[in-house]
Amino acid sequence: MKKARLALFIGVICISVFPILVKLNLTSGLISAFYRMMFSFIALLPYVLITKTFKWPGIKIGLLAALCGVIFGSDVAVWNIAIQESTATQASLLTNLSPVWLGFMALFFLKDKPRTNFWIGTCIAVFGMVVLVGFSIFRNLDFDLGFNFAVLSGMLYAIYMLLSKFVLKSMDVISFMFMVLAASSIYLGIISIALNEPFSDFSTTGWLVLIVQALVCQLLAWLLISYATQHMRATRVSVSLLGQGLLASILAWVFLGEIISFQMVLGGVMLLCGIGITFLDKPLLHKNRFDLKKTKALLLVKK
Repeated sequence: MKKARLALFIGVICISVFPILVKLNLTSGLISAFYRMMFSFIALLPYVLITKTFKWPGIKIGLLAALCGVIFGSDVAVWNIAIQESTATQASLLTNLSPVWLGFMALFFLKDKPRTNFWIGTCIAVFGMVVLVGFSIFRNLDFDLGFNFAVLSGMLYAIYMLLSKFVLKSMDVISFMFMVLAASSIYLGIISIALNEPFSDFSTTGWLVLIVQALVCQLLAWLLISYATQHMRATRVSVSLLGQGLLASILAWVFLGEIISFQMVLGGVMLLCGIGITFLDKPLLHKNRFDLKKTKALLLVKK
C-alpha cells in the first residue's frame, strides 16, 4: 500500500507539472499536443514490438479505438490552448469538471444514472466555477477563449471516457493505448500541417519541454497512476487526483508568478469539493448508491 501511495503521489506531481510547461509558450498549444502524443507513441513502440503485446481487435473496435485517439488528441490540444490563453490555474481547475459532464451524458447514454450525490456535488462544483471565474463574467456572458476551451476540454475528455469504456471491453490496455497514441499523433499531425504550424526551429529548452511532456506527464504519470489504481480503491485515487488542480495552481504561482486571489482559491476549493462529493460511496441524503463511480474514477487520470 505504501508503494501504491508513493506512486500516486509522484503521478499527481507529474500531471501537475504539465500546465506549467505548456504555459511557458515555447511552442504552440497544437504542436505541443502533437509532440506529446508522438513522442509517447515512439517511447511505447519498442516495448510493444519486443513483447508482442499488441492485438488487433477487429475493424469495428479498431475504428472506435482510433476515434478515441482523435477525441483525446483534440482534448489535449484544446486544453493546451486554454492554458496559454488564460492561466494554468483556471484551465487546470475547469478541465476537472469532466466527471460532471460524464454524469450528464450518462442520463442519455448509460444505464447507470447519476443519483443524489452527483447532483449535490454538481451544484457545488458549478457554483465554485462561477466564484472562480467571477460573477460578472456569467452575468454579462463575457466568456473568453481560455474559459470556453477549458470547459470544452472537460467535455471532450468525458466523451473519450464514455467511448473508451466500451472499447476496453474488447481490448487490453496496452493495445488500446498504442492505437490511441498512433491515431492522435496522425490526426494532430494532419491538423498541424493544414494550419501551417511549425514542426521545428524550436529552442533547446523547447525540445526538452516537449520530451518531458511526453515521457513524464503522459507515459510515466499514466503508468504510476495505473499502478496505484490496481492497489488502491479507484474512488480514493480519483479524489486524490483532484489535488493536481490545486498543486498546478501553486506551481503556477511559484514559477510563473500567476496572481491567485482569495476568490480564485475559494472558487477552486468549492469546485474540487463538489466534484469530490460525486465520488462518495455513502449517500448524503438517502440510501442511493452512486452507480457511475467506477467510470468516473478514471476521468481524472488526465492529460
